Amino acid sequence: MFIPNVILPDLRTDHAGETGAVFIYKGILLVSKDKEIIEFANNHLLTEKKHLELIEEILPDSEKSKLLFLWRFLGLLTGLIPALIGKKFIYVTIFFVESFVEKHYNEQILKLKKNKKSVELIQLLEKLKNDEISHKKDSFKRFGKLSFLLKIWGSIVKLGSRVAVSISHKI
Repeated sequence: MFIPNVILPDLRTDHAGETGAVFIYKGILLVSKDKEIIEFANNHLLTEKKHLELIEEILPDSEKSKLLFLWRFLGLLTGLIPALIGKKFIYVTIFFVESFVEKHYNEQILKLKKNKKSVELIQLLEKLKNDEISHKKDSFKRFGKLSFLLKIWGSIVKLGSRVAVSISHKI
C-alpha cells in the first residue's frame, strides 16, 4: 500500500486513537456489571482491536506515537469514569469520541484524494470511518436527550480528543 509521507502524522494519530479506543472499552468493562453495557463494549472493542491491527500493519514502528502508554492510560480513564457514573455517560462518551473520529478520518481522506496513488489507503480509511459512524449511531440511539451534565461531559470528551490528536500528531 502506498503511504505518502504527508499522511504519516495523521496515521500516527489514528494509531494513538485506536489504541485509546481499545482502552476506553477495557475501562468500561473493568467496572460495568450491566449486561447491555458489557455486550455493547465487547462488540465495539472487537472492532477497535481490528482497527488497531490494520493501522499497525501499515504504520512503520518509527512513526508510532512515543506516548502510547499515555493514550492507553487516558483511554482507560475515558472508559472507566463514565462507567462509574452511569450508562448514559458511557453512550455519550462514545458518541462524542466517534463524532470527532469521523471528522478526523474524513479530513485525511480529503487530503489523500489529491494523490491518485492513495486509492487503497483511502479505502481503508473509509472502512474505518464507516465503522466509527456505526458506533456513533449505536451509542446515539441509546442515550436519548442530552442533559446539561451530559453536554458538559461531551464537551470535555471532545476537547480531550482534540488535544490528544494535536499531541500525537507530533509525538
